[in-house]
Amino acid sequence: MTYFDNPVIPGFSPDPSVCRVGDDYYLATSSFEYVPGVPLWHSRDLVHWRLIGHALDRPSQLALPDTAAASTGVYAPTLRHHDGLFWLITTVVAGAGNILVTAEDPAGPWSDPVPVGVPGIDPDLAWEEDGTCWCVFSADGIHGVRIDPKSGKPQGDPVPMWSGSGLQYPEGPHLYRIDDWWYLLLSEGGTERGHALSVARSRALPGPFEPHPANPVLSHRSTNHPVQNTGHGDLVQAQDGTWWMVLLGTRPRGDTPMYHGMGRETFLAPVRWEDGWPLPGPLEPRAQAPALTPRPWPTEPDRDDFDSPALAPCWVSVRRGEPEAVRLDERPGHLVLHARADSLDTPGALFVGRRQRDPDCSARTLVEVSDGGRGGLAVRLDEAHHYEVEVADGTVRAVARIGPLSHTVAERAVPEGPLRLRIDITTFDVLPPTVTSRDPATPPPPGLRAGGPDTLRLGYETDGGAFEVLAELDGRYLTTEVAGGFTGRVLGMYATRGSAAFDWFELRSV
Repeated sequence: MTYFDNPVIPGFSPDPSVCRVGDDYYLATSSFEYVPGVPLWHSRDLVHWRLIGHALDRPSQLALPDTAAASTGVYAPTLRHHDGLFWLITTVVAGAGNILVTAEDPAGPWSDPVPVGVPGIDPDLAWEEDGTCWCVFSADGIHGVRIDPKSGKPQGDPVPMWSGSGLQYPEGPHLYRIDDWWYLLLSEGGTERGHALSVARSRALPGPFEPHPANPVLSHRSTNHPVQNTGHGDLVQAQDGTWWMVLLGTRPRGDTPMYHGMGRETFLAPVRWEDGWPLPGPLEPRAQAPALTPRPWPTEPDRDDFDSPALAPCWVSVRRGEPEAVRLDERPGHLVLHARADSLDTPGALFVGRRQRDPDCSARTLVEVSDGGRGGLAVRLDEAHHYEVEVADGTVRAVARIGPLSHTVAERAVPEGPLRLRIDITTFDVLPPTVTSRDPATPPPPGLRAGGPDTLRLGYETDGGAFEVLAELDGRYLTTEVAGGFTGRVLGMYATRGSAAFDWFELRSV
């Protein structure tokens, strides 16, 4: 008997949709304002996942204006395999609306988008045995319509199918033909603590659908379970006949109301069948693994030395890629960023980052600015919530933006030349090296978080390797519970004046 640890895809990876082709599993997640859009993952055992690319990786597929608000962009996708092709349908909010792309290989290339003539969000695709394609979507309830998937044109008018058990925001529908039934799985209750999954079934489309008598079939609302916000699930049958669900959840920490900074992550739960109903759960942080041969991928390196001709798939930018501003060919072995806005508060700012995947981690980079340049290392949630340590004009400074307030917390003169910047993120469960014990009844010492999920320490390293901490900041202000929205923390590099050259970047678990 083997076990696995949830989440199976840690960090900001919400709204998972999965399909199996032979012995291989492929999964897509939401990306919102980050580009390239719609990360695509590959697994051979449902537990170990490797990022293989993005479905929307060029401007002809995805163009978001700088005016697009944070947490708009690409919403929940559905990934399916049918007639030898991979099909992906999703919604681009503040953009093209509902679109559909196809590929022979999920690693790409993917086609240019086909507009899908349906309203709402969270579209899904399902095929009848005769090849008829249904698109199911959320728009004041769950509706369905037959479409021509090649043109995206509806074949008739949408019809209401089911609106859940009565909770708010029925969304994220997925439609399945299993044996003699059509099953409709959806989320409701909102993607916050009240998130839940409900299921209904019908003998024929478009219904009527009969709800499960005990809906919702999965929710952790009003419990002390360490995984919360559970919803947006998708079913998959393994090659051994067992059924599983991928779904999103969060891991909140800290004092009430508890906070999550890493965003909504992808979890895996078993599915049992009772009286012809698929019932997911239990969902546990550590659980018995599928009875498949474990097939882990090689460990991804913590450090990128920027020696490749293109950035690895883990790197993302905000709203638009710009090859002229993100250069790997300008200075060998360096990533050179050219500023396009004067502050990370500005939606057009240039930022290249990676998702935070470990609650306790350390980000480091070696940066050099010249000729009036300014750049550094940041933890970003959105334009109004970010911490950064930067260098400019012979000074290194730690800056915090929290809502309407932006403040230079500390600064120090440093010699000209390359400087190693560093940000450590430490949960309260992991004591800093200077603290050997703590009494739960005693307030934390100065500098430690007092109620938030973690502490962020921003600073730089001396030539001798010592970590000179400029600021210790409460992590709660970089969480969804404070900032709102649908994303999670991304750590990375930026330039806000002139240019900045980064020799390497490292993000490792501690």
